Amino acid sequence: MTLSRAYGLSRRQAYRYLKLARAGGSSPPTAESSITITCKMPKSLARNLRAQANEAGVTTSELIRRAVATLLAKRRHG
Repeated sequence: MTLSRAYGLSRRQAYRYLKLARAGGSSPPTAESSITITCKMPKSLARNLRAQANEAGVTTSELIRRAVATLLAKRRHG
């Protein structure tokens, strides 16, 4: 709880950082602040997204960020 208060993180995010640190993983990137956006999708797509994120060991937000970044990079270069 102290980590979440000290750095303005949600409890969930603080636990995620602790888990990552204990596993010896790299620190999450903090170069740019984030904003929250909302998108609607079919339930089946959301279920598949969550399953894929769990399988990859990342959050759904991270998986979406990677997918959007890949899409935008392809559009810039193609």
